[in-house]
Amino acid sequence: MSFNPSQAEAISHKGGPMLVLAGPGSGKTLVITERTKKLVKEYGIPPANILVITFTKAAAAEMRERFMRLMGSESCPVTFGTFHAVYFSVLKHAYNYRAENIIREEQRYQCIREIIGRHRLEYEDETEFITSILGEIGMVKNAGIAVSNYYAKNCAEEVFRKIYNEYHEYLYKHRLIDFEDMLVYTFELFRDRPDILAAWQKKYQYILIDEFQDINKIQYDVIKMLAGQRKNLFIVGDDDQSIYRFRGAKPEIMLHFKDDFPEAKMVLLDTNYRSQANIIKASLNLIGHNKERFDKRIQAAKEAETEVEYALFKDQREENLRIIRDMQEAVEKGASFRDFAVLFRTNTQPRFLMEMLMEYNIPFCTKDNIPNLYEHWVAKDIFAYIRIA
Repeated sequence: MSFNPSQAEAISHKGGPMLVLAGPGSGKTLVITERTKKLVKEYGIPPANILVITFTKAAAAEMRERFMRLMGSESCPVTFGTFHAVYFSVLKHAYNYRAENIIREEQRYQCIREIIGRHRLEYEDETEFITSILGEIGMVKNAGIAVSNYYAKNCAEEVFRKIYNEYHEYLYKHRLIDFEDMLVYTFELFRDRPDILAAWQKKYQYILIDEFQDINKIQYDVIKMLAGQRKNLFIVGDDDQSIYRFRGAKPEIMLHFKDDFPEAKMVLLDTNYRSQANIIKASLNLIGHNKERFDKRIQAAKEAETEVEYALFKDQREENLRIIRDMQEAVEKGASFRDFAVLFRTNTQPRFLMEMLMEYNIPFCTKDNIPNLYEHWVAKDIFAYIRIA
């Protein structure tokens, strides 16, 4: 199989730290799987000493499947997993944790529901408030800061600290951990037990990480410890695609990776095989306004065929009418409504368009669950007042 020069450079990297800037459609999964294959086949690295980390179970499964196809019938016990899966395996060996020790989501909600009930807190929507509180608890742990130094957003600081502490008392009492605890406990274990850390460093001598722009502080702290003196850390990501800051991701970790590893090599996968040239040009013009990023020169493998259009509208109704008009004109020329897809930033935005599509008798289906406005607590209260009246 042929690779472009930047892909070949990344795949051939043997030891030491490397930062691979991989934009969309540039072949990052190809690079990770091919480099893993080269480590095993050409550099003689035992597969059991290689760790590949992704951010979702689906991505880990896809990466493993692609790698196994590359290796054919050869047995290759390379570890593919998410941060949580890898760190939980560490805790299983150290503390004999099992799957039943991971708190279920409904247990978390019920625990917080009981805690806020004891404190007689006032809130408008219970589920929304509990979700926000659990999000803040996760943020504290992912950021690796003391709860005493955290300024809560959903309630008073003193109240949040009490909720935080009571939640952890519940976990401790029932020998349970949540997903953030997997990260925190692994960090504390490695920090306090250098013998255990050394054993895992010996096992995982080569570490490859996908979607590195979404890493948070506690994940990164553990990875640096695991990489140890070997520093065989191969990170792949795109700072322009970092969208998870709201849940603790720190894209600046990627931006300052070379501060922690000055000897790190850097390569840019500079060819996009997915989109036409006009799309690449427009996206680079847009993201170029962000100054806190790696400067990238990306070329498209596909020539420009259609122009990228953009438009500004005075309100949402005018925008929706434009979408409907474009659909109708295309259908009149022989297209099908099945040929269209409308993307939204949040799942609360499409309701007005859906109502207008029904008004114009245009068939559609949704890929996400759209919140029902009439099930919201505000609407329910209004209906109750109407019924009373």
